[in-house]
Amino acid sequence: MNKNENTEVPADIAKLSFEEAMAALEDIVRKLESGEVGLEQSIEFYSRGAQMKRHCENKLRAASERIDKIVLDENGKVAGTSPANIE
Repeated sequence: MNKNENTEVPADIAKLSFEEAMAALEDIVRKLESGEVGLEQSIEFYSRGAQMKRHCENKLRAASERIDKIVLDENGKVAGTSPANIE
């Protein structure tokens, strides 16, 4: 696999909101866990699920980068914001 295959998300997935992608991922997991799909379809579902997971991770990373923490001065008043260290 080349690097792009590991990081790129197909356009149809990239346009999904986080909630839509999570719902689709949950549906894929249900189908795979049911054991009622054939091998080829399972492989397709697994691949699509991996892409959905990557998309959700990208969305979460982007959201955490936008979150700021409020910085208070010694009087308890808002002095500004600084990037949150979320990990």
